[in-house]
Amino acid sequence: MAKRLLATLSDTTLFLQEWLGNPKRTGSVVPSSRHLANAMARWLPSNPDSYVLELGPGTGIVTEALIKKGLREDRLIAIEKNPKLASLLHEKFPRANIIVGDAWHLDDLLLDRPQPIESVGAVISSLPLLNFSEEQAESLAQKIRAALEPQGNWVQFTYRIHKLRPRGAASFKLHASKVVWFNLPPARVSVFRK
Repeated sequence: MAKRLLATLSDTTLFLQEWLGNPKRTGSVVPSSRHLANAMARWLPSNPDSYVLELGPGTGIVTEALIKKGLREDRLIAIEKNPKLASLLHEKFPRANIIVGDAWHLDDLLLDRPQPIESVGAVISSLPLLNFSEEQAESLAQKIRAALEPQGNWVQFTYRIHKLRPRGAASFKLHASKVVWFNLPPARVSVFRK
């Protein structure tokens, strides 16, 4: 228990330092809660061989929930722009595919691999879409749409809990939505399909 508490404090400290360095890129003062992570992880694809793309994994709280929920670590592709956070993810999840890069280039990043990945069963996004323009969010959404398998889920959370749809989701069908109150601040998890 003490080891887990120290790891959480260390992750939170790193997260806070990175937020102070670039608040627009990091998007929150603290990492997501386990409640939010579990609400997002429940939308894994039913096919255990499908890849899952995680955008903006930060310190890996959602990543950990995905793996606990049954995602094989080697089926996870995580795109993290912050090199320090990506390094932490490499340490925590050595069999996962951790990519240091910009989520807005996800199409190129998925294909520019020794074994190109053409589609994913789910996209789990912790990106702070409110920090970006409508046009930028729409551009990302179109790339997510192109990467998703036909029945794939795009899982996105937002702190704007009074709206069912985050930026960029206009061309998707809303499948489910839930407010997670045990998060700082509370967040809405929305699940979209093509």
